[in-house]
Amino acid sequence: MAFILEKYNEPDFGSPAFANAPDCAVFPAPKDGVAPDNFHAMSIYPEYFKIKEKWILAAESRMDCVPVIDGEEIKVVEFRRLRQGDPVICGRTENCEEGIYVNACGFDEDRCKAETFAFRQGHSRESSFSRDYDELYELLRYEKENGRIVWVMGPAFSFDHDARDAFSRVIAGGYVHAVLAGNALATHDLEGAYLNTALGQNIYTQKNQPNGHYNHLDTINKVRYYGSVGEFIKRESVDNGIIYSCEKYGVPYVLAGSIRDDGPLPPVIGNAYEAQDRMRDEIRSATTVICMATTLHSIAVGNMTPSFRVLHDGTVRKIYFYCVDISEFTVNKLTDRGSLSSKGIVTNAQDFIVNIANGLGV
Repeated sequence: MAFILEKYNEPDFGSPAFANAPDCAVFPAPKDGVAPDNFHAMSIYPEYFKIKEKWILAAESRMDCVPVIDGEEIKVVEFRRLRQGDPVICGRTENCEEGIYVNACGFDEDRCKAETFAFRQGHSRESSFSRDYDELYELLRYEKENGRIVWVMGPAFSFDHDARDAFSRVIAGGYVHAVLAGNALATHDLEGAYLNTALGQNIYTQKNQPNGHYNHLDTINKVRYYGSVGEFIKRESVDNGIIYSCEKYGVPYVLAGSIRDDGPLPPVIGNAYEAQDRMRDEIRSATTVICMATTLHSIAVGNMTPSFRVLHDGTVRKIYFYCVDISEFTVNKLTDRGSLSSKGIVTNAQDFIVNIANGLGV
């Protein structure tokens, strides 16, 4: 069965609520990095603003940022990027009262009409995910040719031989267009390719190797000696793994640093806001995002991913967002933090990626 994108339900701009709505209020930013009082904060949903009697969609949105008028467009800007005098849209109603409309049911009218009380609406280890897997296989096949798939990964994959192999096959099959991760995933994946261990444990037998606690540091040190991951792969004849596959197939990867990093590897971005910018650069064109086994990266990416994407022809389409983790807390935390369109799968992420690779036939 071929995958079909969910239809977007555009607002009825001819209805009285829209026709009679005032233009939205606009006030200048009082200082660099500061929004005016009563600023409007963006959500994950498509949002429209009435300017000079015309409703305009903010084409590229991000939760907890502010809308700024830029010529004929509306830019969605982080507070840290505001400059004094920027024309910021203000108002905190969302149903045309102040010239602002949030289309929360643009892709999911059934959810908006659902009963308030119902059993099994969350995601837990008791949930059935068989259909989710089948839908995901079809989605990924569609997105391979028609969209852009961004994967957000924790280090769990680097500790298991089959998981590393499975994700490498997914990359080779063309189902990965960018990877967002941290120092740990890349370090232990390269350690696996270089020394067949992750944190000193054999990636297949899980047995600790003699002096194995040095292995990840030796790997980082060797990469730093060569100056780049690519040169390390070439000079040390590395021929397997996730990072190797990204390099081989030209898949961009962004490694965001943290306070606990060892080394770190040369590509790791130590400045948090630079890392955020680089991650958002990849999310800007994403149409499917899959977060696996990483709480903080999942929440970070969830906060910068809207529920929709405006294509080059002006079509509004849905962004599909998955969170995969063995912890129910992590899966449901995204919803708690505002990523209401996230679909959760509670399972071991290593098993998940093996199922994905097998289901895609790669």
